[in-house]
Amino acid sequence: MANITLQKASALRGEIAVPGDKSISHRAIMFGALSEGITEVSHFLKGADCLSTIDCFRRLGITIEEKEELILVHGKGLHGLKAPDRMLDTGNSGTTTRLISGILAAQPFTTELTGDSSIQKRPMKRIMEPLSMMGADIVSIRDNGCAPLRICGKQLHGIDYISKVASAQVKSAILLAGLYADGITSVTEPAVSRNHSEIMLSCFGADIQSQGNTVSIHPEPVLHARKVIVPGDISSAAYFIAAALVTDGSEILLKNVGINPTRDGILRVAEAMGASITYLSRSDDGGEPVADLLVRSSALHGVTIEGEIIPTLIDELPVIAVMAAYAEGTTVIKDAAELKVKESNRIDVMVTNLLAMGCDIEGTEDGMIIRGGKPLHGSVIDSRADHRVAMSFAVAALAAEGETVIQGSECVDISYPEFFKDLKKLQK
Repeated sequence: MANITLQKASALRGEIAVPGDKSISHRAIMFGALSEGITEVSHFLKGADCLSTIDCFRRLGITIEEKEELILVHGKGLHGLKAPDRMLDTGNSGTTTRLISGILAAQPFTTELTGDSSIQKRPMKRIMEPLSMMGADIVSIRDNGCAPLRICGKQLHGIDYISKVASAQVKSAILLAGLYADGITSVTEPAVSRNHSEIMLSCFGADIQSQGNTVSIHPEPVLHARKVIVPGDISSAAYFIAAALVTDGSEILLKNVGINPTRDGILRVAEAMGASITYLSRSDDGGEPVADLLVRSSALHGVTIEGEIIPTLIDELPVIAVMAAYAEGTTVIKDAAELKVKESNRIDVMVTNLLAMGCDIEGTEDGMIIRGGKPLHGSVIDSRADHRVAMSFAVAALAAEGETVIQGSECVDISYPEFFKDLKKLQK
C-alpha cells in the first residue's frame, strides 16, 4: 500500500486538461462492441476501471486496439459476442459490472462475472430484479445479492420498470437488455440520473426516447460505429475546482470539461456556495456539452444539498464535504444514502477523516452535517482504497496546517492515474 504526504499550498495556478470522462469511456467501448464497423474513441480514460471494460469485451471476442491517441473497437453487431473462456473480472468497476450484465442477459451462452473485494460487496439486486422481470436468468453465486454473478442468456421481454433509485447504472443495464427484448422497454426513475447512455445510444443509431423521468428503447436496432470524442470528466475536474476555491490566491483553467446537465451538480452547488467559476469556449460534440472552466479562490458559505440535485453530483459529494469544511456556516447534505454503497461507505469515511482533521461534522442516515469555518490540520487519512476519498483529502490537505498523509493513495489509478502529478504542477 502506497502513502503520499502533502503539505499546505500557498496558491494553485495554471491550466489542466483532466482525463476523459469515465462514464462515457466505458460506454464507448461497450456500444462500439455492439455496433457494425470500427468505433474510434479519442481522449479515452486509461484508468483501471475502463481498462477492465476493455478486458471483458476482449474476452467476449471483440478486437480492441490501443493506440497512442485512439482506441479502436472492432464491433461485431448486437449478436457478435462469444462465450468467454473464463470468468469475467470487472476489477473495481461498478459501471462495468452492472452494464455488462444487461448485455450478457440476452446472449446465447452462460457467463460468470466477478470483481475485486469492493465489487463483491456492492448491491446487485438492483439490476438482478428488473433483468429477471425481463426473463433473465441471473443469480448471485453466493446468494447474497452481490457478485460473483452467473448469467445464463435467455430471450428477454420488454418491460415498463419503475426504479426505486435514480441510478444511471441500473437504468443503463435495463436499456442495454432492452436492445435484445421482444418489445419496447422503459425505465422510470424517481429523479433523472446521468443520461450518457441515452445520448450515445441515440448517436449509434438506437431508437430511444426520453420524456420527463422515463426513458424508452425499441429492440433490435442496427448500431453503426462512429467517432467518439470523450470530454474531460467533471468528476475529475471537481477536485481542482474545489482545490482552487479553498486555496487562497488560486486561479486554475480546466480545459474541455463535460458539463452535461445531468452531471453538473458540483458546479451549481459551488456557485450557490459563492464560487467564482467562468465558462469559456462552450461547445457541443455528439450531444455532450463541454466548456473550459476558469476557477478562482472564493469565500464560500454553507448550503443545503438535497433532492433532485443529488444524482447529478453523487460522486462529487466527498469533495463537496471538503469544500463545506472550509466554508463559513453550516452545510447539510441529505437524500444521499447511496454514498453508503460506493467503493466505501463514503459517509462514514468522510466523517471519520474530517473529524481527524479538526472539522465539526456529523454523519446522518442519508448524508452529513458540516459546520464549516474551523481551521483544519493535517492528519493520517485512511482512503479505504476509495479513489474519490483519496483525491478529496488531497484537496483538504492543501488548505490545512501541517502535514497530511494519505494511505492507499495508489487507488487514484482507478479513475485518474496522473492526479498527484497534475496537482503538483499547479502548486506555485
